[in-house]
Amino acid sequence: MTRSTTDEPAAHPLPSPKERRRLREAKSLTEQQVAEAVGVTRATVRSWETGRTSPRGRKRALYAKLIAPDQKPSPERKPKPPPAPLAVRGPEPASVIAADPVSASPPGPAPASAPGPAPANAPEPASASTAPDASSPPVPATPPPPPEPPPATPRLSPDEAFDALYAHAAPGLVRQTYLLTGRRGLARESVERAFQLAWHRWPEVAVDRDPAGWVRAAAYEYAMSPWHRLRRVHRHPDEPPTEPARRALFEALLDLPPAYRRTLLLYDGVGLDLPETAAETEASTPAAAGRLEVARAAVAERLPELAAAASPAERSELLHDRLGGLARAEHVPTPSPARAVRTGGENKARLWTRAAIAFAALLIGATALTLHTAPTHYEPPIAPPERVGGVPPRGGPQKLTPQDLKLQKSLKEELAHGPERLVPRIP
Repeated sequence: MTRSTTDEPAAHPLPSPKERRRLREAKSLTEQQVAEAVGVTRATVRSWETGRTSPRGRKRALYAKLIAPDQKPSPERKPKPPPAPLAVRGPEPASVIAADPVSASPPGPAPASAPGPAPANAPEPASASTAPDASSPPVPATPPPPPEPPPATPRLSPDEAFDALYAHAAPGLVRQTYLLTGRRGLARESVERAFQLAWHRWPEVAVDRDPAGWVRAAAYEYAMSPWHRLRRVHRHPDEPPTEPARRALFEALLDLPPAYRRTLLLYDGVGLDLPETAAETEASTPAAAGRLEVARAAVAERLPELAAAASPAERSELLHDRLGGLARAEHVPTPSPARAVRTGGENKARLWTRAAIAFAALLIGATALTLHTAPTHYEPPIAPPERVGGVPPRGGPQKLTPQDLKLQKSLKEELAHGPERLVPRIP
């Protein structure tokens, strides 16, 4: 009996691409080590972790076994702790620039209370002296009532789920994108464009582990596109804040390269850990750590209080507070309603679809007209006329005299017939 290759994904399930990378880094494995263990190249492992491709066959089984989380560590050997991040971060304070995914877990049953001292008026349990006599007939025990099922969580329609995600994440994403670009109009446009893209791919976004992170990555990619420099409205950043400290932080952020600015905003502003920051910026964890150190040093040159921090954790918390204060202080435009974003995206997609159909019809018509009017054989072009020299003059009879003309006229008028032609006429 042959085994179908379509059963392999079910036999060896794999987590999402971001989760694959997190599991690999949690086990302190590099891409080169995984590639050597599975028998592929480092580029192949990177494509597996970015979601471009997926392993199959024996390589899929080896890869799934290699990154599988350890269920029970052995008692004689302690599991190796995951690598420590760049800076030990404390509990993140609530900030308006953080946009966490919507958590809608169904309410479960109430937890059972721990056993405690019995109340004073509670009946004491029956002792051995008050136990029923063995000779008495047994009393049938009353079965306990069945537990009530937990209330069913109402299922949300796609429109309601999208509206809930938009209401939760859109305002914070607009502030984040403003800190990333320094342009209020571009920030609002980027977030709305990202949510329109999420609505077009809602079956994929709805089952994602972090829907808000999916939209955030799309908004950042659109906002950081270099093509916006060609647009006059987004060619220059907006006016910086008037307060000196916030103005210095604003200018320090815009002076950073886009990749460094994005890494600093994700780690110190949003609160992601280092592996997640590296995965979202499509860089390795050491590269993300280097970008974060360079960005912090550049910002510390503008903010003396940041340079005077005693530890990296205090510097991170201080920078988090300053970024949140800058985002709250600026008057960032409010995003459009969720319904307007959904309908706008649908109308835009419908318009582009009709334009593509019209262009295809025009192209087909032009092709048909060309095939109908084109010649079926080769026709050599006519050479242009040229003046020819050195040709002798044209010869011929001389000009007729009046007598010759008279004779020619008489010959045309009098037809000669019969033998009379041979008889000369004597005047």
